[in-house]
Amino acid sequence: MVGIIGPNGAGKTTLFNLIGGDVTPDAGAIRFRGDDITHFRPHERCRRGIGRSYQIPHPFGGMTVYENVLVAAAFGGRLGERAALPICLDILDSTGLADKANRLAGSLALLDRKRLELARALGTQPALLLLDEIAGGLTEAESAAIVALIGRIKQRGVAMIWVEHVVHALLAAADRLIVLNAGATLAEGLPAEVMADPEVRRVYLGIEA
Repeated sequence: MVGIIGPNGAGKTTLFNLIGGDVTPDAGAIRFRGDDITHFRPHERCRRGIGRSYQIPHPFGGMTVYENVLVAAAFGGRLGERAALPICLDILDSTGLADKANRLAGSLALLDRKRLELARALGTQPALLLLDEIAGGLTEAESAAIVALIGRIKQRGVAMIWVEHVVHALLAAADRLIVLNAGATLAEGLPAEVMADPEVRRVYLGIEA
């Protein structure tokens, strides 16, 4: 789990858009598992093993929770419905959505929408999961629930990069922390050491050391 923080305009969303294929770099290359994927389209990267959740969930509101995950497994994970069924049920169970499987996605409260966003990303069978401010807009208790869920995903062996403004949630899960500022890396390392860095405190937290 790599956490990424930085002030507004630091380049965090641009970084995710580059990795996910929504933006093509002007120079350099995007490499994943040893392969150059710079010119791969987003769906091709998804099928290579890059999954993504978005800050604002956009489920298929007129479809059930189960159907949303099934679509991800069928088109992102390239599974037939019969093969996808046990995988989808396992994902719904692990994300706490099993009892809401037959509810319309558009009827869910924010926390469950965030859970569904993760469930859909997991349905694509990712090796790398990009989390974009998944804790944003949640209460303290809801943030704790999301951190616990992310911990369970981590135990499944899924690598994650998490961009987040709710820093205490991020620090509870991240193994390594990167601070971006103006498109460049300001600091990188163990979370506690990075957060104690005087320049990080000045640029990101507005604290003069």
